[in-house]
Amino acid sequence: MVLRRSTSEKNKEKKPSKVKKQSKVKRNTVTKIKNTQEKEKKSKKTNIEKQETIEESKSGRPKDEVVVYPEMDFESREITPQDSQVLIGPPTLTRFERARIIGARSLQLSLGAPALVDSSIKFNDTISVAVAELNSKVLPISIRRILPNGLYQDIPIDWLK
Repeated sequence: MVLRRSTSEKNKEKKPSKVKKQSKVKRNTVTKIKNTQEKEKKSKKTNIEKQETIEESKSGRPKDEVVVYPEMDFESREITPQDSQVLIGPPTLTRFERARIIGARSLQLSLGAPALVDSSIKFNDTISVAVAELNSKVLPISIRRILPNGLYQDIPIDWLK
């Protein structure tokens, strides 16, 4: 045999428990407010300390996480070659230098710069004009190759094969 409670008995039992939960919530909010006020006071002190460490490291990380290397003092000096000799890097134009020159010259041409190649040849786009100018070595461009110790060499395109 199963005994069942009526719905009115269930409701009577639940009402007091709801009241107790509400009063607990009120108590919890009061204690939370007090805790947050105390945390704010503590955080103001720690925030000042944190700001000092951030300002010193300039990276937003604590000092113990940041590795600082001493700065090397060196002056940039140009290497003067003898008889159009390439002293830094390969004696040919690298693919990166070639791409940079073609891209920069193509941009100049698209913005209205005059072409330095014979205009009787029909070109479809500015990139093909820039490639033709580079291959004929008529561009007045020099490449600066820099070493990590500060030495550099300015190399005209005429010198490169």
